[in-house]
Amino acid sequence: LGLSGPPGAGKSTFIECFGKMLTERGHKVSVLAVDPSSSTSGGSLLGDKTRMTELSRDMNAYIRPSPTRGTLGGVTRTTNEAILLCEGGGYDVVLVETVGVGQSEFAVADMVDMFVLLLPPAGGDELQGIKRGIIEMADLVAINKADGDLIVPARRIQAEYVSAMKLLRKRSKVWSPKV
Repeated sequence: LGLSGPPGAGKSTFIECFGKMLTERGHKVSVLAVDPSSSTSGGSLLGDKTRMTELSRDMNAYIRPSPTRGTLGGVTRTTNEAILLCEGGGYDVVLVETVGVGQSEFAVADMVDMFVLLLPPAGGDELQGIKRGIIEMADLVAINKADGDLIVPARRIQAEYVSAMKLLRKRSKVWSPKV
């Protein structure tokens, strides 16, 4: 499962909750978290693991943060190989968290069985994402952080994306992307 979205959409928080739910149901979960690298130093904070504290202590979970090292597309040069290694190592669910992305960084979509785009409500011009980029590749669009004062904006953005998705060409004959 590939998970992508803009910075601040709640990707790591979602993965921790979803990952814990999966391990509680008997799955072995691997998380490949991709962090952006500094163009100055080449270094990376690799902070996603620190935001998944409960999941990182779970014996049925493995979290591997990796820097992009200049690779474009939201993943690393070796993400596809890492997915195969995790599957070979007995992990039946592999979650790939991309860097916080924009409209054209969706390389993970070709590496996974399902590509999920997480979007926060009230993030600005919501339909900006409809430009034939990342939204076109999504199998599922999930509006995250849809609680409290954000319930109304979340429902509005959901309706906008449901309408907009009808205008996109289907990538599959058996699956229609959901919002």
